[in-house]
Amino acid sequence: MSSPALLQPLRALFALPNDDPRKTLAVAVTLCLACSVVVSATAVTLRPLQARNAALELQREVVEVAGLGDSGLGLAQAFERIETALVDLGTGALVDDADVATYSYRDAALDMARSTALEDDPAGIRRRPDHMPVYLVRENGSLTTVILPVYGKGLWSTMHGLLALAPDGRTVEALSFYEQRETAGLGSEVSSPRWLGQWPGKTVIGPDGAPVIEVAKGRADPNSPDAQRRVDGLSGATLTANGVERLMRFWLGAQGYGPFLARLRSGGV
Repeated sequence: MSSPALLQPLRALFALPNDDPRKTLAVAVTLCLACSVVVSATAVTLRPLQARNAALELQREVVEVAGLGDSGLGLAQAFERIETALVDLGTGALVDDADVATYSYRDAALDMARSTALEDDPAGIRRRPDHMPVYLVRENGSLTTVILPVYGKGLWSTMHGLLALAPDGRTVEALSFYEQRETAGLGSEVSSPRWLGQWPGKTVIGPDGAPVIEVAKGRADPNSPDAQRRVDGLSGATLTANGVERLMRFWLGAQGYGPFLARLRSGGV
């Protein structure tokens, strides 16, 4: 059938009176299709730009958590001072010959060949990537900071953060939650400088290598024997606070970075 013959029914349809329901429906469908094409084309066109902006934002967060934000260096220069590596979470060993620059733990978590289903899933992530990135800061050849990406479910969203630890693998140097969609003014306080500011100096791993960090229900008692491993809760956002504690204990435990941190404490990194 020729193209003119295919277009003939459409011409007949649009030749109908404007108040004809068939013409109204045809116009609505045509507009919807046209808008869908425009939106889809725009999304595809902008995807590389969005990915680049997300990568730059992550680099900026890593630089800040590493304590290099005020170094006077540009973002690219500061990030170059930080070593990026992949860790095999099963063994705790660094992965050789890995393409770290293009690796995405989010994509890996969706790939059954590169992730592990979780039966015990306190962080609410369902599948754990077999490999995770770590960021290592060294001065004069000595490790000064190790930065671990962590994530898990809050009340409304999956919270993504960066936990910076001292070389002892136990003491917090900094914490950042750079992506979260928790309740504004309540759970969203996980990203506030005031709440995050109480984490540096806290002990997250006990003498036996097990996670010990706790988010209190209310205020953490500074005079308690456990004060060194407890932080204040989030007023009106108990479920978000519980999510932070659960994801921390998961990622610092045996299913997360536990084997890697054991190697770190023994000088094997």
